Amino acid sequence: MAIRSGYVSIIGKPNVGKSTLLNALLGQKLSITNPKPQTTRKKILGIYSDEEHQVVFADTPGILKPDYLLQEKMLEYITNAIKDADILLVIIDIAADKEGKQTLNDENVISILDKVRRPKILIINKVDLSIDEEVKHLIKKVEATGKFNKIIPVSALLSFNIQSVLNVIFELIPEHPKYFPDDQITDENERFFVSEIIREKILEIYHEEIPYSVEVVIEDFKERVGRKDFIQAAIFVERESQKPIIIGKEGKAIKELGETARKDIEAFLDRPVFLDLRVKVKAKWRSDPKSLKNFGYTTDND
Repeated sequence: MAIRSGYVSIIGKPNVGKSTLLNALLGQKLSITNPKPQTTRKKILGIYSDEEHQVVFADTPGILKPDYLLQEKMLEYITNAIKDADILLVIIDIAADKEGKQTLNDENVISILDKVRRPKILIINKVDLSIDEEVKHLIKKVEATGKFNKIIPVSALLSFNIQSVLNVIFELIPEHPKYFPDDQITDENERFFVSEIIREKILEIYHEEIPYSVEVVIEDFKERVGRKDFIQAAIFVERESQKPIIIGKEGKAIKELGETARKDIEAFLDRPVFLDLRVKVKAKWRSDPKSLKNFGYTTDND
């Protein structure tokens, strides 16, 4: 029995459903999701394994023109994920872009599609929010470009047609031994996912610039026998004026954040935790190379 294994990178514009697609392909929640753009900041690996296949998916940040250093780092994650990929999954949100112009006319996306010689699959996402005629029209239009090996309409949120995506990937990935043990679903540790859960709740609770100005760092993580695990997390903001917004009047906002994050952390870890949140200021961290490095934004180019 030949084993097929390979790396598949998921790319697309911000907010098209890349993380939701990864979660659907894995059959469990790994990447945080939110309607706000730029939810994903780093490359996140999710590993699908069965008896005959192993697919190492890379969820990537949305493709955009960088305005500051953090976004430049995010673009480097995308570039590196494309270099590593045996297959590219390119996603279009048909509900927001019926003609696919936002993706297919974007110079950054076109550059990637023209340079990459490996198999490319176009995923037309959110078909549950569209009609059949619109989907057929977009498929016909994209087929005419000849840029993709396969075009698959899906609803990642409803897990519609996800098995079709997996089946096409199984056909296209090379024969190769598995890269990871069958029971491993990611290469990240628990600290990373705890920080991501807290950041997901910040995206849900706070508005405007606050979620984009925030970084979460796990400063202490103790597993305690017979007691709740102790997790201390620092929420870094860029300006002193943002600190009271995170805390809220009489501490109500940060209390809500702590309660909602703790529930999801406990569900993820499958054990009770005590979560201690602290708010700190790191001025202009999104544009500071040292701060970004300390926060783990490092790539092969560093």
